[in-house]
Amino acid sequence: MESFLFQATIYLGAAVIAVPLASRLGLGSVLGYLLAGIAIGPVLGLVGTETQDLQHFAEFGVVMMLFLIGLELEPRALWDMRHRLLGLGGLQITVTMGLITGALWAVGWALPEALAIGMIFSLSSTAIVLQTLTEKELMPTGGGRASFSVLLTQDIAVIPMLAVLPLLALYPGLYAGDEHATLSLVDGLPGWGVTLVTLGAVGAIILGGVYLVRPLFHFIDTARLREMHTAFALLIVVSIAVMMNAVGLSPALGTFLAGVVLANSEFRHELESDIQPFKGLLLGLFFITVGAGINVTAFLAAPGQLLSLALTLMALKGVVLFALGRLFGLRGRDIWLFTLGLAQAGEFGFVLTSFGLQQGAVEAGTANGLLTVITLSMLLTPLFFILHDILSKSLAEHGVQETQDEIDETHSIIIVGAGRFGQVVNRLVRSAGFDTTVLDNNLSRIKQLRRLGVKSFYGDPTRPELLNAAGLATAEVLVVTVNNPDAATRIVRHARQQRPDLHIVVRAAGRTHVYELYKAGANDIVRELFDSSLRAGRYVLENIGLSDFEASEVERMFFKHDRYTIRELAHLWDPDTPMAQNEGYVQRAMELEKDLETALLTQLFSEDPDRGDKTGG
Repeated sequence: MESFLFQATIYLGAAVIAVPLASRLGLGSVLGYLLAGIAIGPVLGLVGTETQDLQHFAEFGVVMMLFLIGLELEPRALWDMRHRLLGLGGLQITVTMGLITGALWAVGWALPEALAIGMIFSLSSTAIVLQTLTEKELMPTGGGRASFSVLLTQDIAVIPMLAVLPLLALYPGLYAGDEHATLSLVDGLPGWGVTLVTLGAVGAIILGGVYLVRPLFHFIDTARLREMHTAFALLIVVSIAVMMNAVGLSPALGTFLAGVVLANSEFRHELESDIQPFKGLLLGLFFITVGAGINVTAFLAAPGQLLSLALTLMALKGVVLFALGRLFGLRGRDIWLFTLGLAQAGEFGFVLTSFGLQQGAVEAGTANGLLTVITLSMLLTPLFFILHDILSKSLAEHGVQETQDEIDETHSIIIVGAGRFGQVVNRLVRSAGFDTTVLDNNLSRIKQLRRLGVKSFYGDPTRPELLNAAGLATAEVLVVTVNNPDAATRIVRHARQQRPDLHIVVRAAGRTHVYELYKAGANDIVRELFDSSLRAGRYVLENIGLSDFEASEVERMFFKHDRYTIRELAHLWDPDTPMAQNEGYVQRAMELEKDLETALLTQLFSEDPDRGDKTGG
C-alpha cells in the first residue's frame, strides 16, 4: 500500500508540475505529460517496471475518450461520414501499409514480417491526436473531421489486423504469450460461431443502449446520489469493454458504438460530465507512461538510427496523408493539420507489436525497435502540432484560409455571424417558421450551435465564395451581425455589388460605423446598443412622471427622428475628416438636435397643457 501511494504521488506530482508549465509555454498538455514521464522514468529513475502494467490500465482512457466522442455523434452524422470512413480512412491504411511493406521487402525483409510491420506503422495515435484537436478546438475544422474519420477507421481496422497477424507467424513458439487467462466467449468456436457471437455482442450493445439504459438510469436517479450516476456511467463503459474483449473486438470500438447509440438520449450530458474527469486523468496517465516507458538502453545503443527511422516513418506517412488530403479536397491549414497530426505511429501499435511477438509474427529484437520507434514518433507529435500552429499563422498572414464547410442547403435568409446578437435574430426568424442559412468563423460557436440542433456552417464570411455558396444569388434578405466593423462593411459592400435588389440588415458598432454601412449599401442598420438604450430611457421616463403612453410616444418620436438624422448626416460625413472638425456636419447636427427637442416638447405640451407646471418649466 505504501509503495502504491508513493508511486501515485510521483505520477501526480510530475503531472501537476509539468503540464501547467507546458501549457503556459504554449506546448500543449500532451507534450507536458510526455515530458513528465521522461523526467520520472529515463531521467530520474523514480519509476520502474510497474510502468508497463500502468500503461495497460491507462489505455482505458482511450476507451472512455471514444465513448465521449460517440456521445457527440448522432447515427445520422456517422452515416454522413461513411465516404470518408471507407474512402479516406481505408486508403490511408492500405496505401501506408503497402508502401512500408514494399520498402521493407525490397531491402530484404521476409514478406510476412514486413506486412506485420506495415500494419503496425499504418496506425496513428488516437489518444494524442483527438486530445490535441479537442484542446485546440480544431475538431470542427475540415482537417479535424478528416483526421477523426481516419482515426475511427484505424480503430476498426485493428480487428482484422489482429485476426491476420497469427497467419504471418515466422517464429512459432518464440514468445509464450500472456500468462493471465482472460474471459473469452469465442475460444474453440468454429468460424460461423465466432461471427454469430460477435454480431450478438454488437447487437446487445445497441439494444441495451436503446431499451435498457434509460430505465436503469431513471432507477439510479431515485437514489438522489451523485456518486451513483458516476458509478452507473463507469459501469456502462467497463461492461462494454469486458464484452468486447470477450469476443475479441476492440473495447474502444464497442464504447464508441454505445456512445453513438446514446447520443440522442436525454441524459447524454450527464454521462459526459460523469466520465470526463476519469477520461482526462487516465489519458494523462497514459501519456506519462509512454514517456516513462521509453527504452533508454535500446535508444542509446543506436540513437541516430532510431530517431532517423521515426522521422522517416513520419515523413512517409506525411506524404501519403498530404496526397490523400489533396485528393479529398483539403486545402490550406486543413491539409497541414491532417498531414502533421496523423504522421505518427499510435498506441494500438503497442498492442499489435506485443500480439505479433506472442504469435511469432515479429522477432523479439525487431519488436523492441518497433516499440522505441512508435514511442519516439508519439513524442515528436506535439512538436508537429506546434509546427502546424506556425504554418497556420503564416498562411493567415498571406491570406490563405482553411477549407470552409461545404454548404449543402440554401435558404432565402442568410445570417452572417452567430454570436449573441445573431443567435437572437436567428431564433426569432426560425420561430416564425422561416429557414435560415447561418455562417460564422468561430469554431467553438459553430460546434455549440450544432449541439443545439441549429444547422450552421463554418467559414470566413468575408470571402465572396462562401457567401455565393450560401445562396447569395437567390436570397431575399441578408443579415450581417458580425462584431467586426471592417468585416461587416466588406460583406455589405460585396453583397450590394452582387445583388442591387437584396435587402440587407446589418449590425453597427456605432454612429461612424452606421455612416460607413450606409455608403456601402445597407438597408436597415441596427446599432448594437441603440434599441436597448431607448428602452432603458423609456423606463426612466415612465418612473419620473410620464404615463406609459407618453413615454412610448417620446421613444417613438426619438427613434424616428434619429433615423432621419442619421440619413441627413451621412451625406455630410467625411471619413478623412474628424467629425469635430467637419463644420458642415457639426452645424447640421446641432440644428437637428434642436429640432428634436422642440418636437418632443411640442408633443408633450399638446397632450398635457399643464406639463410646464409639473416639470418646473
